[in-house]
Amino acid sequence: MNISEMMKQAKVFHEKMGNMQEELASQSVTGSSGGGMVTATVNGKGDLIGLALEEGIVNPDEIAMLQDLIVAAVNDGARKASELSKSEMSKITGGLKLPGM
Repeated sequence: MNISEMMKQAKVFHEKMGNMQEELASQSVTGSSGGGMVTATVNGKGDLIGLALEEGIVNPDEIAMLQDLIVAAVNDGARKASELSKSEMSKITGGLKLPGM
């Protein structure tokens, strides 16, 4: 394989990466905690884009628990977004483990 061919392949790979990143940003996953009392929606880039609390969950005496549930829901959503990203990335790389990806 010559350098010119390698450069063409690198360009195609770079374009696919850009397209995949755009696609991931448009996808979302939802994490939950407390049996669904708290849900967090995270996009494919890992950004929190939505948070829902079940009605009646907020009791001034239970603020600490609510905070813990929110943290757990956000972390669950972020884990799912990371899994989505890895899955999409493996489609492009064909399962190759590339540094920094």
